[in-house]
Amino acid sequence: MKLSTRNVVATGIGAAVFFILFKFVAIPTGVANTQINVAEAWLALITAIFGPIVGALVAFIGHTLNDAVSYGSVWWSWVIADALFGLLLGLMTQRLALADGNLTTSKLIQFNIWQLIANVIAWAVVAPLGDILIYGEPAKKVFLQGAVTVGANFLSIAILGTILLIAYNRTQVKRGSLTKED
Repeated sequence: MKLSTRNVVATGIGAAVFFILFKFVAIPTGVANTQINVAEAWLALITAIFGPIVGALVAFIGHTLNDAVSYGSVWWSWVIADALFGLLLGLMTQRLALADGNLTTSKLIQFNIWQLIANVIAWAVVAPLGDILIYGEPAKKVFLQGAVTVGANFLSIAILGTILLIAYNRTQVKRGSLTKED
């Protein structure tokens, strides 16, 4: 699959913003190595505009950079989970055409149900199982981290992500709302 120049640029800029938000705008939850990340709300907007592949790449690159800079090494189970989350989020945002100027309450409800499901898959299943299989982490610890991350990401996206989608959507011209003057 070939990415367009637009998508390559979007991936680079999107990953840079994701990294900055992930690194500097994170709210601790009280559970070790787990925080509320507004970067995931940004990811919702990126996937709505550019699709699942760009979303997966933005999450993968941004999370990898954050881990490398913050911890000196990359925690691959969570990077992979974040990339999967970006992919799943992108599949739904594209299916619902959230960035086409025709955003409805029904679409936003469907999106938020889907993002909850995607959060559960990525953070309550993939990340903890990866931690156990790759790093030998204790199951109780990683499933707690995963559950907290599901809740934190869901709220971040349901509130901030929805606001970003609505704001972006308002910048889009509604189909058929302009007439061509001769």
